[in-house]
Amino acid sequence: MSYSKDTVSQVFNEFNDKRKRNEELRDSRLVAAYAKIPELKEIDRALSLTGLQILGASLQGKDGLEERINKLKEENKSLNDKRSALLLENGFSADYTDMKFECESCRDQGYINGKMCQCLKRALITKQLESSGVGELISSQGFENFSLDFYKGADREIMESLVEDLKEYVNEFPEKKANLLFVGGTGIGKTHLSTAIAKALIEKGQSVIYETATNIFADFENDRFRDRYNGEEPVSSKYMECDLLIIDDLGTEVITNFTVSCLYNLINTRLNKKLPIILSTNLGSAEIRKSYNDRITSRLFGDFEIKLFKGTDNRGK
Repeated sequence: MSYSKDTVSQVFNEFNDKRKRNEELRDSRLVAAYAKIPELKEIDRALSLTGLQILGASLQGKDGLEERINKLKEENKSLNDKRSALLLENGFSADYTDMKFECESCRDQGYINGKMCQCLKRALITKQLESSGVGELISSQGFENFSLDFYKGADREIMESLVEDLKEYVNEFPEKKANLLFVGGTGIGKTHLSTAIAKALIEKGQSVIYETATNIFADFENDRFRDRYNGEEPVSSKYMECDLLIIDDLGTEVITNFTVSCLYNLINTRLNKKLPIILSTNLGSAEIRKSYNDRITSRLFGDFEIKLFKGTDNRGK
């Protein structure tokens, strides 16, 4: 799995904050219980010595060790039983002063015997979805709810085949890393299926960024004028490093020398790093050649698999 550095950092900070918050809540409950039941503090002090007592018993030699250990266990159980009874007698639950965890399996550590707990996996997936650019779309746009009912005749056959190809793309990722160019008019499923791919790959633990061309070039533009000496990483660097970059609405941006230069640099850098891109555009091949220079069009038509979307605008439907 290769979640982004920001995602991992944010989630681990959240887990640390969660444990700290739970410890503070436990400590406040202890203070309340000690105030009402002074004897409880003495019991806890006695229980805290158990480890030292076991060590002392073992240092006395093997003869009679099992008997000494069993005696300490019995004393420990007796103290715990008395502790629970005192809490119940005074209106508290028996586990009132225990640490409370959101995940009992890993006790909010994120790992069980060195293996990632399901709660940490879910947190990483959720955070990656939030930061990917598809956070608001995933609830309504996935492979499971992509309907072919709006496509008729030959268009339906083409789209059925395309959907199967894209599912296979997800299943084979990251072993097979193809670049895709989605071409077709508005409202015929490009955004929905792009979102479906992003969602499915993030759930597999891949770092995916989904963003419009306009917003991507705006980030590059902002980086040009940022203070280069403040030690912060350029915002645009994430587009160079994620496992899959999905660029939506290519061709809707204001096309300038700067945006064309950024697009070429972005495509060329990711191709050299063998990091795939999915590009989505409403432009036809002639319009693409007219809008972008030969260096870019040779990349698009030479290094990308073209996926042609067919149909009529389904958004109103």
